[in-house]
Amino acid sequence: MSRQVLVTGASKGLGRAIAIELARQGFTLVLNARAESSSLKETLEEVIEASHEGVSPRTLLFDIGDRNLCSEMITADIATFGPYFGAVLNAGIADDAPFASMSERQWDAVLGTNLNGFYNVLHQVVPAVLQSRQKGRIVTMSSISGILGNQGQVNYSASKAGIIGASKALSRELARKGITVNCVAPGLIKTEMTEDLPLEKIMQAIPMRRLGKAEEVAGVVAFLFSEAAGYVTGQVISVNGGMV
Repeated sequence: MSRQVLVTGASKGLGRAIAIELARQGFTLVLNARAESSSLKETLEEVIEASHEGVSPRTLLFDIGDRNLCSEMITADIATFGPYFGAVLNAGIADDAPFASMSERQWDAVLGTNLNGFYNVLHQVVPAVLQSRQKGRIVTMSSISGILGNQGQVNYSASKAGIIGASKALSRELARKGITVNCVAPGLIKTEMTEDLPLEKIMQAIPMRRLGKAEEVAGVVAFLFSEAAGYVTGQVISVNGGMV
């Protein structure tokens, strides 16, 4: 049976690095993004290049915050290509502001995408993995903000902390079926999201005095998908250069 893995938010950054690394490990990648773009096309090309012979990755377009669209697209994809071996929930958004001036829209948008996306995606994926009797893998992406909290990110920190709690609870429900659920919590990783940050000041808070690489996060996710990680579940693995 083909081991298919859905990676949400795969068009760039961490999602792209994770997809490429999992392709190298022999998985069939289903690359999610909200819409077609040149960056998604680049990811697909790189994943094709990294994939094993005979493996055909594909794209799947939906917004993880849109419950009906998630259900429609994932259900149709599974009906056509079969159930997934697992999923990486990487897609998410940030919309920062001091809490006192944070709008209802900012709160609802971040929680509605990041935390509701957990339900919207996995509520479609998990039953199919259970039905297929595969000892699958689920990896969710939290953040150091979900562990420590971060000034100006009350909404983002709440959503990422919620993902940790949801992942731990789901791991207990699925453990007897041999399906692992783990959470990876990156710190400051060199991606487009960190390009405009005051890096000199930030480096002082990182014991390793550097930003992480997307490939370093991808390596941890790949381990969690490996046979060697079959007894690892319900864990939060931080990749943050020693910040916590």
